[in-house]
Amino acid sequence: MKKFLFLSFISLSLIACGDEEKSVEDVIEGGNLTEIRAKKSELTTQQSELKEQIELLNEEIEKLDTNKSRSLVTVETLQDTLFKHYIEVQGDVETDQNIIIHPEFSGILTSIYVKEGERVTKGQRLAKIDDGGLSSQLAQSESQLALAKTTYERQERLWNQNIGSEIQYLESKTNFEAMQNSVNQLRTQLSKTVIKAPFTGTIDQVIADEGQVVSTGQSQLFRLVNLTEMYVTAEVPETYLGKINKGTEVLIELSSIGKEFEGSIEQVSDFINPNNRSFQVRVSVPNEQGLIKPNLIATVKLNDYTSENAIVIPLNILQENAEGNSVAFTVKKESDTTGTAARNIVKTGLSYDNKIEVLEGLKAGQTIILEGARSTREGQEVKISENVK
Repeated sequence: MKKFLFLSFISLSLIACGDEEKSVEDVIEGGNLTEIRAKKSELTTQQSELKEQIELLNEEIEKLDTNKSRSLVTVETLQDTLFKHYIEVQGDVETDQNIIIHPEFSGILTSIYVKEGERVTKGQRLAKIDDGGLSSQLAQSESQLALAKTTYERQERLWNQNIGSEIQYLESKTNFEAMQNSVNQLRTQLSKTVIKAPFTGTIDQVIADEGQVVSTGQSQLFRLVNLTEMYVTAEVPETYLGKINKGTEVLIELSSIGKEFEGSIEQVSDFINPNNRSFQVRVSVPNEQGLIKPNLIATVKLNDYTSENAIVIPLNILQENAEGNSVAFTVKKESDTTGTAARNIVKTGLSYDNKIEVLEGLKAGQTIILEGARSTREGQEVKISENVK
């Protein structure tokens, strides 16, 4: 060993002497490109040789130094665990019960019975439109209907007694039925002058004003919203079509209100959108507190892969060797607090949430190095500290 150190010292001395004969500054000042390149190549070779010699010296020091200090590392014992991978897409919160109510009858809006924010039930009166004399016309028609009914009933009794002509009986029957249809039509028209809630919900907005002339299908009266039946829709790339199905586990994150939900896909579209090559999924979300509103942006995490008995390690402890292989370090324990680092070439799978599944190279029961892994070398003696979660 002493002979080796002596030779190394002689080599370094010779290099130093050579540099004194013609220093880097001298070579640069000479301005000869060939000499400059030659000097650079010489120094690069010397640097590589020195690095190798320093590594040899370090290894020898570790072997001979009985008072050496061990590197402190944090470790964890590997166990079979459940690993789930999710894909993330953006979704939108929607509800089918979010509508603008339009009038079905044209006229003057005479009365509004509700206020914004008011809770209403299905069938409750919301507003009234002037019927333009339709109620008077209905009253007159109802009187005529009563007369036509009486006439028909009398003719029917006579006809059953073989009294009177058949034409009189048929005329009275036709007249009664025609009047009946006319009254029903008037009643239907008159009912359209009263605006009623089509479902239970909240009046989110009163758009029209009393005294305003409203038109069928054009004027907007109210926005009615029901927040109890909310769902999220999202567009998923078609490449996941074979992995995403009805019942697939889903995590919904609504960052704007700080809420997260677990659910499952209740509907998968059978249509591929040709514009973005995606299909739509639908997931119901609970809204007991009414915090979720239509058109909120949601982060939708879809479980596309699950492994029941997986070996999972932190993604940031992996290293890559010169051959491009992934490397993780384990510890061969000598005692509860000391051990030797061992390098393991691993084959990895999917990663999610800073965790990655190891398919080959590690197994349950091995002790993996966490903190300190990137500064660890093969065969290095280490001091062990168990990872506290």
